[in-house]
Amino acid sequence: MKPGIHPDYHPVKVVCSCGNSFETQSTYEKEELHIDVCSQCHPFYTGKQKILDTAGQVDKFRRRYGMK
Repeated sequence: MKPGIHPDYHPVKVVCSCGNSFETQSTYEKEELHIDVCSQCHPFYTGKQKILDTAGQVDKFRRRYGMK
């Protein structure tokens, strides 16, 4: 490997919007990385689906297609 061409690999604190945080190794430039979804709040891992209803779009869809 050529010296001086590889990025610095250092500890980074990852902070999720749900409040969960953990530490990992990364080449990310800053010491803290903010993310929107992690394994503690992602529906795939939790088994709970969150429906964000913006302007009643879910209700409009259900009325249109007869779902209850």
